[in-house]
Amino acid sequence: MGLKPGQKAPASGQYGVVGPRGGKINHEVTVVKGEPMPPTKKPGQTYVMNDPTKNKSGRP
Repeated sequence: MGLKPGQKAPASGQYGVVGPRGGKINHEVTVVKGEPMPPTKKPGQTYVMNDPTKNKSGRP
């Protein structure tokens, strides 16, 4: 289960894009906790946490 574009990020860090059938896409974005996730390049794609920020704001 991933985050949809426009949903607020639960934690700061780098998020990878996942396709509608679960395949990883070679694209990553950095998002700050509480900010909305950016739009994806194609419909049906979602975001999953790849690397949390290594400070207090990166904790869920």
